[in-house]
Amino acid sequence: MASPSSGPTPFTPALLAGALAGTTVDLSLYPIDTLKTRLQSSAGFYPSGGFRGVYAGVGSAIVGSAPGAAFFFVTYEEVKSRLRSFREDEMGKGSTSERGGGKGWIEPVEHMIAASVGEVAACAVRVPTEVVKQRAQAAQYPSSMAALRFILAQRGDIGTLGVWREMYRGWSITVLREVPFTAIQFPLWEGMKAWRRRLHGRSQTSATESGIFGSIAGAVAAGLTTPLDVLKTRMMLAKKRQAAMSLFVQVWRESGPKAFIAGLGPRVLWISAGGAVFLGTYQWALNEINGIT
Repeated sequence: MASPSSGPTPFTPALLAGALAGTTVDLSLYPIDTLKTRLQSSAGFYPSGGFRGVYAGVGSAIVGSAPGAAFFFVTYEEVKSRLRSFREDEMGKGSTSERGGGKGWIEPVEHMIAASVGEVAACAVRVPTEVVKQRAQAAQYPSSMAALRFILAQRGDIGTLGVWREMYRGWSITVLREVPFTAIQFPLWEGMKAWRRRLHGRSQTSATESGIFGSIAGAVAAGLTTPLDVLKTRMMLAKKRQAAMSLFVQVWRESGPKAFIAGLGPRVLWISAGGAVFLGTYQWALNEINGIT
């Protein structure tokens, strides 16, 4: 069986490993995510709950973690495998000097594309759960179930389509945040794993190595995409729908540029730790499923 580090990952291992990784990271680091959300809230940190009830809204995270992460990894591994096969087929048609000549820069691009497509797929699950979760985290509602009931109760006023749009509020800015994030994180993660394998002449990556590299890559990506995360949080917490550009201008005028790095510390800490848990758990699960020690 192909190793998860160097060859295509079958559907079922990616599905199971992704689901386990998503649930593990979201539940273990949920309090940090709550503090980050409250720091970014327009109401302020303490009015949004401060240090109280840091597991508020965890119900929606439990429901959305496994399917969201599973969607991501199944899509990521499939797209990555197809792009790799296409590249190898095309290079096989060229001369010997052409073969492998572009691998150094083509592989990171393949990882960027695969991760970006994976994130769009994952957002189908992630955005509704984020909307519900963050409203509970910011103390707008006592629980994620209360937040969900309020949204569904608006059906009589705004119709089914309106409820659908409310559940997917912030879709565009979430995708706009996640695509650059994964386009930075996953090529870095894959590149560091490949470097480690070449250094030691191995074809597999251990869970510990994957976790360390995931932490480094996640910290870099988190820091660079914090402004987009601030916009996403403000949009999901707003009482009324608002275009991303209009919201950007409003935040800039009211709070200045510093507002766009609100929650930078917790976000980098959360995603750095999350990258270690998420990608370490994913690699561990893949290795266990595939019988790699």
